[in-house]
Amino acid sequence: MQTHIPNKVLTTALNLFTTKGYFSTSMRDITADSAVSTGSVYHYFKDKEGVATALYRSMIERMRVALLHIVSTHDTSHDQCHAVISLLFKIAEEEPEVMSFMLYTKHREFLPAEPPVCSSEPFEIMRSMVQSGMDKGEIEQRDVLVASTCLYGGAIKMITSHLDGILDQPLSSYLDDIWACSWRAVASSKS
Repeated sequence: MQTHIPNKVLTTALNLFTTKGYFSTSMRDITADSAVSTGSVYHYFKDKEGVATALYRSMIERMRVALLHIVSTHDTSHDQCHAVISLLFKIAEEEPEVMSFMLYTKHREFLPAEPPVCSSEPFEIMRSMVQSGMDKGEIEQRDVLVASTCLYGGAIKMITSHLDGILDQPLSSYLDDIWACSWRAVASSKS
């Protein structure tokens, strides 16, 4: 299989979906911008929803692998969650289209069979890091969704501020302050 063809189509679709929107992007746009034949695009993806599904799943899988790596290489929930926020900031700075597609696109409108981003496995892994922190006494006991929102919500808001061009400085320059605030919001008084 020629993996460069599907990758080229997915890269093109990502650009088009984030600049024009899913519904304003046609298969003709995808084939023209990717310089891949219509027959090849339909062979690999069947239709535009197939392209969007493959793109969404590839991003979810990429994030799942990255998060599992973080879990396996960091011992404490503190260090795991910090590494997650650092990773999200890095992706937002280096690949803003990826973060825009994941955070701004209303996937359920055109991918109803796929889980919403916040119900996807990467977000479940992020919540399990928080739950583990509660189990170990690093994080104050509370509803895991509330604790996860307190821990990651500010960082995600900073990412959207970056994507919207609101920040005066590079996103990474805010990492230490965001982390300090986020951790303070959930840290157990014992830790």
